[in-house]
Amino acid sequence: MNKKRQRKALESIMADFGEKGYDVEELRDYLAETEEPKKQKLHKVRKINDLKDMMNQTRKLFPDRPMYVYKKNKEGELGYIYFKDWIDEVNALGTKLISMGLKGKKIAVISENRSEWGQVYMATVCGTGIIVPLDRSLPKNELESLIIRSGVQAIFYSSKYNEVMDDIKKRKTTDLRYYISMDLEKKTKSIYSMKELITQGKELIEGGDKSFIDAEINNEEMAIMLFTSGTTSMSKAVMLSHKNICNNLMDIAKIIELTTKDRFLSLLPLHHTFECTVGFLHAIYKGCSTAFCDGLIHIQKNIKEYQCTCMIAVPALYEIMYRKLMNEIEKQGKMHDVEMGIKFTTALSKVGIDIKRRVFKEIHEQFGGKLRLCVNGGAALDATVEKGFNDIGIRIYQGYGLTETSPVLSAGNDFVVRFGSVGRPLPSVKIKIADKNDEGVGEVWAKGPSVMLGYYANPEANEETFEKGWFKTGDLGYLDKDGFLWLSGRKKSVIVLANGKNVYPEEIENVINRIDGIKESFVYGLPADPNGDPNDLELHVKIVYDKDACKELYKISKEKELQKFFEEKMKEVNKTMPTYKYIHNVTITTEPLIKTTTLKIKRFQEMEKMGYTK
Repeated sequence: MNKKRQRKALESIMADFGEKGYDVEELRDYLAETEEPKKQKLHKVRKINDLKDMMNQTRKLFPDRPMYVYKKNKEGELGYIYFKDWIDEVNALGTKLISMGLKGKKIAVISENRSEWGQVYMATVCGTGIIVPLDRSLPKNELESLIIRSGVQAIFYSSKYNEVMDDIKKRKTTDLRYYISMDLEKKTKSIYSMKELITQGKELIEGGDKSFIDAEINNEEMAIMLFTSGTTSMSKAVMLSHKNICNNLMDIAKIIELTTKDRFLSLLPLHHTFECTVGFLHAIYKGCSTAFCDGLIHIQKNIKEYQCTCMIAVPALYEIMYRKLMNEIEKQGKMHDVEMGIKFTTALSKVGIDIKRRVFKEIHEQFGGKLRLCVNGGAALDATVEKGFNDIGIRIYQGYGLTETSPVLSAGNDFVVRFGSVGRPLPSVKIKIADKNDEGVGEVWAKGPSVMLGYYANPEANEETFEKGWFKTGDLGYLDKDGFLWLSGRKKSVIVLANGKNVYPEEIENVINRIDGIKESFVYGLPADPNGDPNDLELHVKIVYDKDACKELYKISKEKELQKFFEEKMKEVNKTMPTYKYIHNVTITTEPLIKTTTLKIKRFQEMEKMGYTK
């Protein structure tokens, strides 16, 4: 829009709404009349053939840019690790690993989020062998099972896992030849020191060893083995290649612009492919810096002290942050001012004037003043939360994908966003909806270069998962007329009622979770009559409430009174739902639901915990 038209539109907005207090309905009608559809655009990106190519390009482009930022002391003074130094250590570690006979072998890594985790990952995939990231939350017996299943011959770990590794070592049930500590200064007995290996690798390079530096990469072979969430008997080993990951990285860069000025707060576990690809690897690709979160309760504090501009999280975390923010605004008596500001700045943004960060400067200062972009993954985010953050000038883009797809299949982007959807398919991804019901909802199928090679040593699962080149995601959703993907829930968690209606529990849970005082909820189906038709289901909900919040908000602390209170709240929720989605029974508790490391509910385990099994 040119300056003249922009000025005219601005004057029109001021005239129409300046004296009327920004009437909501009139504002909505005005924007609907003046809104111009945006054409889909893409950012230009640099081509990368494999992760080694990406790493080498980054070293040349951003050698002196900080890759990691950390607190040097208790006073909070910041220190930096630079790309050149970090990558030089990767090359040294890879060189040493090859000299130890690990060329072409599988190497595992398990630790809290830290720079060494990334060095092990890159030193393995960029010329040594196959990386096997392990879930840091798994108990010892499950870790041992995955180590056996994958056939890893070396494992890197932090001191947190010393006892676990000592026990596995004594049991002699695995193929492990090397136990390598990230924290030991020197080799102790049979436990190697990662620091020593890097030093020894540098000496090998100085002596002319280029076995790792000159290693050629086949970008179509398996380089990464990732286990899906679930018990060890149910989890599948996903095989990913450099080609899979690099196509995903380039696709993401085409729709979301990041620069060397951006800084990530890393808080999701690095073994999870969402954090690994979108946070860790994409930051290397774009030359961004990263700070590691001190813990979930420190998110806002860390964003501020590290001056982070970006973060990647799951719905539960954004919903907690948003609820806390809105409650604080309400306490300060500023909700009316914020709502009026949102109406005004939204109108201006429609004519190309964005002053949200200026108008809501006080709110932005709570997050350090630089946070500009948040990416949501793992599950669909409540549209109210997504829109709420965007309204105050902090962009939240919803993304969707799976471990099997490297992971991103679709996402909101810099050019076009539709609140509530998980965006449009990435440039190289095709999505179709199979077996649609009357509402157009069906299983999401995907095809593209980021889709996995397959499941390791599991031909039955591969045959079940692929059909004519299409990957069956197991998720239910639909595509709207503009190509935006909307998710309804997991195929395996859908509740099918006796009348044939499908209920997607995640949708109802999103509504329930908006109620103040509720931390999380779990919707499930049980027979209406225990002695009758087992397929004649009715909906129940288990609510996890915040005892302190309920006492403060509602002046209720006794469990019996809270039970009645939430039953009344469910009646209010029912009024907003079709009758077949009515909640018939409410259970309350303060005990958290069973969840994965990315905070998704483990539905079957939760049912078993309550004593219900099929």
